[in-house]
Amino acid sequence: MRMRDHGWNVFGGLFMCIAFASAYYAEGGFETKSGVTMTYDYDRIDEVKKACGFVLNDASELKPDDNRIYSIKQELSFLNGDWWQESNGAPLMPFDSRDQPEVSLDEQSPLHLTSFWVTDVDRAHKSKKSVSVNGFLQMGITLENLFMDKPDERNPHFDIWPGHSQLLVSFQGIYTESKENDGERVMCLLGETMLPARHLDPSDPWEWVRVSGYTNQPPLLQDDQVLLVLRYPKKISLTNRAVRGSMKSQHLKSNPKFFDEVHISSWLGMSAEYEFGSEKLVSKACSPYPYKDNAVNSGIDIYKGVNFCSILDRFTRGESFTIVPNWRCNGTDAFCTKLGPFMSSKEIKDTDGSFKNVRLALQDLRCEKETLLGNVNSNRVSAVFRAIPPLENKFTATQRTGLDNLTLSAEGIWKSSSGQLCMVGCLGFVDTEGRSCDSRICLYVPLSFSIKQRSIIVGTISSIKANNGSYFPLSFEKLIRPAELWNQYAASHPSYSYSKIDSAGILLEKNEPFSFGTRIKKSLLKFPKLEGTESRLESLSLLSEDLTLQVSAFPDPVPRSLPQKTNIQLDILSLGSLFGRYWSSRNNTRAEDEAPYHAKAEYTEKQLLLNVSAQLGIDGKSYHNFSMIFLEGLYNPLVGKMYLIGCRDVRATWKILFDSMDLEAGLDCLVEVVVSYPPTTARWLVNPTAKISISSQRNEDDPLYFSPVKLQTTPIMYRRQREDIFSRQGVEGILRVLTLSVAIACVLSQLFYINDNVESVPYISLVMLGIQAIGYSLPLVTGVEALFQKKASESYESTSYDFETSQWVRAIDYTVKILVLVAFSLTLRLCQKVYRSRVRLLSRSPDEPHRVPSDNRVIIGTLIVHIFGYVSVLIIHFVNKNQKPIQNTQYTDSTRNHILSAWETELEEYAGLVQDLFLFPQVLANIMWQINCRPLRKFYFIGMTVVRLLPHIYDSLRSPEPNPYFPEEYEFVNPNLDFYSKVGDIAIPFLAVLLAFAVYVQQRWNYEKLSQALTFGQFKLLPSRSQVYERLPSISYESELVSTATRDPVQKKDHEDE
Repeated sequence: MRMRDHGWNVFGGLFMCIAFASAYYAEGGFETKSGVTMTYDYDRIDEVKKACGFVLNDASELKPDDNRIYSIKQELSFLNGDWWQESNGAPLMPFDSRDQPEVSLDEQSPLHLTSFWVTDVDRAHKSKKSVSVNGFLQMGITLENLFMDKPDERNPHFDIWPGHSQLLVSFQGIYTESKENDGERVMCLLGETMLPARHLDPSDPWEWVRVSGYTNQPPLLQDDQVLLVLRYPKKISLTNRAVRGSMKSQHLKSNPKFFDEVHISSWLGMSAEYEFGSEKLVSKACSPYPYKDNAVNSGIDIYKGVNFCSILDRFTRGESFTIVPNWRCNGTDAFCTKLGPFMSSKEIKDTDGSFKNVRLALQDLRCEKETLLGNVNSNRVSAVFRAIPPLENKFTATQRTGLDNLTLSAEGIWKSSSGQLCMVGCLGFVDTEGRSCDSRICLYVPLSFSIKQRSIIVGTISSIKANNGSYFPLSFEKLIRPAELWNQYAASHPSYSYSKIDSAGILLEKNEPFSFGTRIKKSLLKFPKLEGTESRLESLSLLSEDLTLQVSAFPDPVPRSLPQKTNIQLDILSLGSLFGRYWSSRNNTRAEDEAPYHAKAEYTEKQLLLNVSAQLGIDGKSYHNFSMIFLEGLYNPLVGKMYLIGCRDVRATWKILFDSMDLEAGLDCLVEVVVSYPPTTARWLVNPTAKISISSQRNEDDPLYFSPVKLQTTPIMYRRQREDIFSRQGVEGILRVLTLSVAIACVLSQLFYINDNVESVPYISLVMLGIQAIGYSLPLVTGVEALFQKKASESYESTSYDFETSQWVRAIDYTVKILVLVAFSLTLRLCQKVYRSRVRLLSRSPDEPHRVPSDNRVIIGTLIVHIFGYVSVLIIHFVNKNQKPIQNTQYTDSTRNHILSAWETELEEYAGLVQDLFLFPQVLANIMWQINCRPLRKFYFIGMTVVRLLPHIYDSLRSPEPNPYFPEEYEFVNPNLDFYSKVGDIAIPFLAVLLAFAVYVQQRWNYEKLSQALTFGQFKLLPSRSQVYERLPSISYESELVSTATRDPVQKKDHEDE
């Protein structure tokens, strides 16, 4: 009940948070979806006007017919602006930098972000110069968070936790329009909040932050004397875009509530209209148009269609450009390492001109279409370019709106006659005269691609000043992704030009020599290939999906120490005549490509080779020198291999790049890559993992040389195999049904057997039956699979969801559960019959209980043996673990909700061994009881042994799937554990067969004969015969059974119920 109440409390809290976060704003109040309207007070307006007298003195009279008053709430709110504070000994808020993972504050500076919302406008009581407003400010210091959603304004307060601090301030104020600065719009507001209290020592004002538990009750001071002044441009333009703000304390410096002045910077959102009109500045950068630059080679086609702005917006929204290294720069270190016109921070300078992980975001894109003479389409374009340091979160940076020395406000023109977007850029805050507008930006959208041109957007930022100013022209690009090739852009028919096919052919001949094994592989195994579809383009597109990889990988061969996780992303850009992906809605005029593929003539082996281009990204600490590899070559569908020549995006220093004379467009194209795919057939027998081999063709003393890289992915699944009922899971499901059916048949056979051999029933070991019953009951209680544990891995889960939820798999799962229940019930029935037979035997000779078989010593002996075995396993595991490099391996249970410790993992593995050796208690009991009968039917103990051996046989035959990140895939054989191995897959079945043979011999020979056979001179393996468990004469036992006919009806009925 407590857990249920707790769950409802958590659910209720989440529901309240969602309700507040998704609330909408109505004119005159804040209305939640529940219909509760929040009213706003203006009880401090007189106090506001007194504090804002300097604003009212410069205010002009508001025109009665001015509609801008009605748009104040929508236009004058802003999100994620910047704030900074003068450092005079009175900081506004603390920041807790403790417990920050991996990156320290010395490398990554926290962001100072602020958002402001106009929550109400009181138009009913406006004066000649002002209108009363309510507002809410959220500001803070954070590493990666954003202030996108307005919090509950009824509770202005301060929050802090490691890595994040925020202050909420509620304001009342006035809106005015100034006589100066071209009629700028001004809001002056007086706010109240709970300020964090500073310590008296100015050298350590936030001493309380280091105290444990401060987040629950930080020391706060209530303050209602916070003055905020925000200044907005009347019309947004290139030279007048910024929102500027100032927040001051009205207290004296001696007051503990006083804080140093806070400055705010932002720009307005898309609801505010932009005014194009900076032709003079634009012509300064772009006249004559188009400007001649070196961003695009003459052989590249450029997009010149009417949808330029929509394409640019789709490719840049929430995205960022890659900065190209200054590989052509030949100058001083300061000149070649400078990030264009932007102010370079220490982390940018440390890249030494390679600009690794430095990005460039395009924000606040606005377009205005024009039509010129001669049907030439033209767009006036405005945007903000923001440089993103290497360690700053890329998504967070694209949402920021503050202007500083890492931003360029830009405006320019684009014409369809050339396809060039030429803009003038203004650094940071721009004055009305545009004195900081000394940068030129040229941007293109290419339509033709090659191994050296993989960018869907390319551009440069250069200086307008003579001799290129103080920096080398900065190049940027956005790499293409196949998923983006649709809509208006795809309608322009982008194309790919192959140039490395001959080199790839040489690589193919070197890696695929003629051999008998290769011939057998080609004839028996099938690999991804073109399928018979409505068109060849559709078939190529489906094959591209199968060849695309987005999966985890690890070194090949797998090292003994657990390697760090590496992510692989291999995108197929073009395959044969197809570029990107095929969409049925697209019209293609090539009749040959549209013809049904299966109707074409037969191809020779050479004709089956397909030209392919791709790009490979490797994300892992061990592969930091592989930023991106552009690939081009051949795919052989007969062996499932791609032979590729790679051009590596090198992120070395500008000096190394300049000195490397054999670079092609700044890329290292002396790279060979071979990608091997698993077959589509015999998936449960062949390892379903891809292998990637990367090697450099440079000399080892070359600074761009790298050691060969060999990677193996986690299991992958092709498109068709997601629906293939004969996939591994389907096969394992069928095997579970078959093995459980055989087990049920064995138990039924034993039940029928004891009906005809009642005298041997007491000599069946209950410990043996109990082990089997527990083995069946665990799946019913915990939900895990019986006999064959369901194999689960990241790759399977992410790619086979539809397959796992199919009706076929559900039917198998339900069938398995029913069969487990039947096997469990029959085993319990067998236990019941054995127990009752012993009760009857004891009732026949109550004075001789020692002559009735008992499992007391059997269970003690079994426990001793298995405890000793389990402890031995732990000792061996501990010794081997100390001899190996440290591994931070974690194992989870079947639900993956509980992390298992080492001893729990070994115990789970050992439990499987106990079930495999289920005959051990019977062998031990036969020795203790010195039997002269046959309690177990041969079909029962041999059949059950085969059932327990089948998973081991399957584990030996199936593909090993060496996946070190998900060891729970392995039911009996876990290569990451010391106890089970391929040797164990041989030893455990051998022991199980040996036990079955021992039971067979014990039942075939009587105890005396067996004891004589195992006597070697004076040495006896078995003890002398005892009278303890000597059976009573059979006739007497049978007489007892017959005597039941004379019992009373109730007793007779009880006996018959057995």
